[in-house]
Amino acid sequence: MNEKLSPYLQKIGVEKLNDMQLEALAALEKNKNLLLLSPTGSGKTLAFLLPLLLKLESNKKGVQAVVVVPSRELALQIEQVFKSLQTGFKVTCCYGGHSVKIETSSLLNDAPTLVVATPGRLAFHIREGNFDLSTVENLVMDEFDKSLELGFEDDITYIVRELFKVQSMILTSATQFEELPAFIASRDFFQLNFLRKEEHKPGFTTEVIQCESKDKLKALLHLLCKYPNESTLVFCNFREATERVFEMLSDKGISSVVYHGGLDQQDREKALIKFRNGTAAVIVNTDLASRGLDIPDVQHVIHYQLPLNEESFIHRNGRTGRMKAEGLVHLLLSDEEYKPEYITDFTEIEFEGGDLPLPSATEWVTFYIAAGKKDKISKMDIAGLFYKKAFLNKDDLGMITLQDKMSYVAVKRKKSRKVLEVLKNEKIKGKKYRIGIDA
Repeated sequence: MNEKLSPYLQKIGVEKLNDMQLEALAALEKNKNLLLLSPTGSGKTLAFLLPLLLKLESNKKGVQAVVVVPSRELALQIEQVFKSLQTGFKVTCCYGGHSVKIETSSLLNDAPTLVVATPGRLAFHIREGNFDLSTVENLVMDEFDKSLELGFEDDITYIVRELFKVQSMILTSATQFEELPAFIASRDFFQLNFLRKEEHKPGFTTEVIQCESKDKLKALLHLLCKYPNESTLVFCNFREATERVFEMLSDKGISSVVYHGGLDQQDREKALIKFRNGTAAVIVNTDLASRGLDIPDVQHVIHYQLPLNEESFIHRNGRTGRMKAEGLVHLLLSDEEYKPEYITDFTEIEFEGGDLPLPSATEWVTFYIAAGKKDKISKMDIAGLFYKKAFLNKDDLGMITLQDKMSYVAVKRKKSRKVLEVLKNEKIKGKKYRIGIDA
């Protein structure tokens, strides 16, 4: 590994890279273009950011690299990883639902070195002439297969054509390509295929739970009571089903959130924040959450509805059993459904009913502060407020998440009411902002 990268890895607490990341670095030292095939959750973000970092020049102005991703969540995740490396290079994140005015200002005034963007929004900025295309020599298309699947081929074709000075291109994918699309097929890609090298033994065990159709919700509730407040993804195929399941769990007092494409961006981000910070133990979602999201330490994946195909089954399961942790996959199968042939290694269980105690509330609640990055508020400012004014101990304060105009803070539930009473009239940097508990 290049010694120049060691200080950056120390910043994010990574002691050594995995085999895939090391091979990607080595491949890009010898090849201009790389097609990296590797499973979800294998560390592809660092596999392309680190080689990019070695190519960025501190004395060169303008956008030097662009990363194209299929979703807003993935764009924000990559931006956060890059910032955590503390490289000194400016990064701008562009995606639908974000302020075009803010993005344009960031691109035109002191242009960033790196742009991370979704296809539609990037194509917009290119058409508007919001940054100099002639300085862009590096292009990454992360989750390239997902971008094509979601119908972004026209935008990506346009982007590739307009970025005429690109010297190096990296494609990442969690699935195999029969052939690359025509608009990039002429490039000579060196291929690293870690899909073949993936161990056949997954990091999780699978159980198939047989139940009557009328008892499916009961079987789900029974599972969540059996593993109280363990981090769980419940997968449904359609938005309506996620809402129905979420309402049932909420009625039972299960700490849960819902996540699907029908929600507005703020609600989706808030759902992920609450799941990551421990306020919600369960997230009920569509396949939108099966790829590209940073959701660590998931202990259970529950297929409430049968996945539509094997690929969907694989990507859902890829959310658990990661980084050498053990996970559990549960497939709820009614008497009207048939187990797919591709599910071969499993334990079969007959649901017999029976009541278990409902889980108690999680130990965390989420506070909101109506201020964020645009108000020049930092995590240290927020932590200082909660420590000094609310007299919290270090263990009482959890994850702090900053957005442009909002911030979210995890606080121990047992301290939350007292904290709210103390802080509701406090100021941050001399200014009063709304502070409350996000129900």
